[in-house]
Amino acid sequence: MIIEIKNVSKKFKKTEVLKNVSMTLSEGTIYGFVGHNGSGKTVLLKLICAFLEPSSGEILFDGENIIKNNKFPPSTRALIERPTFISELTGEENLELLANIEKKVGTEEIELTLKKVGLIEDKDKLYYKFSLGMKQKLGIAQVLMEDPKIIILDEPFNGLDEESTKNIRNLLLEEKKKNKLIILATHIKEDMELLCDEIYKFNDGVVTKEEKEEIIKTEEEMEVI
Repeated sequence: MIIEIKNVSKKFKKTEVLKNVSMTLSEGTIYGFVGHNGSGKTVLLKLICAFLEPSSGEILFDGENIIKNNKFPPSTRALIERPTFISELTGEENLELLANIEKKVGTEEIELTLKKVGLIEDKDKLYYKFSLGMKQKLGIAQVLMEDPKIIILDEPFNGLDEESTKNIRNLLLEEKKKNKLIILATHIKEDMELLCDEIYKFNDGVVTKEEKEEIIKTEEEMEVI
């Protein structure tokens, strides 16, 4: 699977949030999107997922413009901004509800995914009783459970403790070995260092490809300041 982003711009009224962005993303790679809040990272993720339409330019999945053809991205799952589930259902019931849409997985796969993200012991707890970290892990489970080819995660480690963060990082590295295309929006230096193969920096809608070592060095200098 290859995603080609060609000269994509996005405007909201008169504000241009993304400016003529181009990049090619390939399977077997983890891409890091970095930049301050409001720099356009989340907007591009939504464009890739077809939640929004570009003001100009095009996004191709293996050569096909899915938005123009009124399709959704193939084999793509995403966690963008805060995960939202039904409060009065358990974690497992929420995943079962989502799984019933395409009927690709059943209880066995769902429980295996809950175990992987560290939620199997809480699978029968009602969602409204979940902590922030548990909600985040359920959102990640929803992304992983149907074994998609493209994984998109927006600040996935928000609310996770150190042990859970390490576990999810290892899961993503295992997904990469399965030749997945993974996009990770993050501001955490360790994510860039440990996970990302290529890094794109967002600065007020302008996107540039950065050397991994240079961007990590810059983040370290900012921490010192």
